[in-house]
Amino acid sequence: MIKYNLLCDSNHEFEGWFRSSADYDDQARDGLLECPICGSDAVKKAVMAPAIARSKSRDRDERLAKMRHSIEAAVDRARDYVEKNFDYVGDQFPEEARRMHYNETEARGIYGEATGKEVRELVEEGVGVAPLPGGPVKTDKKIASDDGASAGDAAASSKADKDMAGAPLIEKADKKKLN
Repeated sequence: MIKYNLLCDSNHEFEGWFRSSADYDDQARDGLLECPICGSDAVKKAVMAPAIARSKSRDRDERLAKMRHSIEAAVDRARDYVEKNFDYVGDQFPEEARRMHYNETEARGIYGEATGKEVRELVEEGVGVAPLPGGPVKTDKKIASDDGASAGDAAASSKADKDMAGAPLIEKADKKKLN
């Protein structure tokens, strides 16, 4: 089926559906086309904007943007969950993760700071750690000791080789430093 915008001699515009372009030509030649508004049989095709196919790269870019947004939202939810439900242990993370790994203290969800070297050592020891995606640590967190008591204000390190870390989650460790 093909749709044409049609126009009568009184400038009434309307649509017409045809099986093919030849079908329109046959009906127009035989005088079978009529304006539904005024009944005029002086009908012709109106100027139409062509249907231009969207580029594949534009479609791909839009799909990628939606996927990126979806991933960013999932990362934000994961980070929010950790910050609400895990204990922030600051730069004591490596020591606290080891204490839990070797059953010296009760296991619980923690996150904090560790250097690339400290992260590598933890992984080599078999301590379960993983990157915590997202932005920098929120500096309004209190550092929790193993008994859950507050040990002062936490501050995100500005050093490039320090990152948020956690067990079972660690903030992004510099891949170059881990290799």
